[in-house]
Amino acid sequence: MTAPSPQGPHGSPGPHGSQGPPTPRGGRTQEEIRRSNLGALLRHVHLNGPVSRSALAGRMGLNRSTIMALTAELTAAGLVREELPADTRRAGRPSLVVRPESGRVYVLAFDVRVDRLVAARVGLGGVILDRREAVRRRRADADLDDVVGVLAEFGRELRRETDPGSVCAGVGAAYCGMIRPADGTVRYGPYMGWVDQAFGDELAAGLGLPVSVGNEAHLGALAEHERGAGVGFDNLVYLHGDVGVGGGIIVGGRLLGGDGGYGCELGHMVINPYDGRPCMCGSRGCLEAEVGEHALIDAAGRSGELTGREGVRAVVAAAGRGDEAAAEALRKIGDWLGIGVANLINLFNPGLVIFGGMLRDVYPGSAEHVRRRVEANVLLISRERVRLRVSALGDDATLIGAAELAFSSLMAGPLEALAHMR
Repeated sequence: MTAPSPQGPHGSPGPHGSQGPPTPRGGRTQEEIRRSNLGALLRHVHLNGPVSRSALAGRMGLNRSTIMALTAELTAAGLVREELPADTRRAGRPSLVVRPESGRVYVLAFDVRVDRLVAARVGLGGVILDRREAVRRRRADADLDDVVGVLAEFGRELRRETDPGSVCAGVGAAYCGMIRPADGTVRYGPYMGWVDQAFGDELAAGLGLPVSVGNEAHLGALAEHERGAGVGFDNLVYLHGDVGVGGGIIVGGRLLGGDGGYGCELGHMVINPYDGRPCMCGSRGCLEAEVGEHALIDAAGRSGELTGREGVRAVVAAAGRGDEAAAEALRKIGDWLGIGVANLINLFNPGLVIFGGMLRDVYPGSAEHVRRRVEANVLLISRERVRLRVSALGDDATLIGAAELAFSSLMAGPLEALAHMR
């Protein structure tokens, strides 16, 4: 199921009011403006939490009577509620606070990682209400039916435990591979052994609900942009480490998707072409081959011990205790990571680079070496303002991104989407 294009961190700004002269030929009708304003207001409340009517009027450029009419419609639909502010001691009539109905309106979000399956019920406003997890012991040759079966059962459990009258507003899934946006087909997921697997359609059949699927790093970038370390930055790069390395790039507040939706495969940027490590894609010296899980664990001399996030964290912890081999591994990884980051900064001039997934654990011990490469290899003008940060959403970044994908239809047309769900 194709999802509407994601909007910026605070929704698209609405027109300056719903009153005015007749719509000029080729312009939007009053009904279209109203629908747009409803979506924009709901998105403000969804992303920013409880907010007063007066603040909404200022942010959206609408008069108070228009805001009152819009909130009345959303309240009647059960999407928001209005209440008096906690502090009512100020002079004058207090402006009512608009809150999302987090307990009543929710989505199902799934995150398919190389060695873990995660499912959650996420309420309007981005609140994780309930979750399930299953560890996958075997990485390669994952069976599609098995994965879908686990996720579908998680989804049914999560729905059974909702209150009567609750509404599921959508289903979103993040997958660790290249996804065809139109139908959620996994075109290429090397670490699970999937090629052209109909994941989206199969999960939709298992749940009995339409499902939108996105690449995990793309969705992580959107989540950090809207709710995490990237709030306030319209141009950023998100690097997500799992077994390999993926990425998402936000340009002008929108995800850079590429011609077919397969853009931002940052992990396959070649940084060491001559004597680089072999990559799952068939090339050598890709960023993910030089800085991914296997590269770190091998460099620390711990091959055959722990793998996955536990293996990465074991190396990081050992380096913190003074283990020289582990510390040298972080330095080596930091150097290669810095080369990749330097290339990305020179190419895209982001205001922010975010390290997520496994790289969130690795970056603090490698930061000095990443910064050295940035200082040495990035154009002065491009590095003047760029900031380097770890993910604020932690391991839930991709899961939250999947939830936002699921909410996108509701944000685009709240009343129409809700009517379709009932």
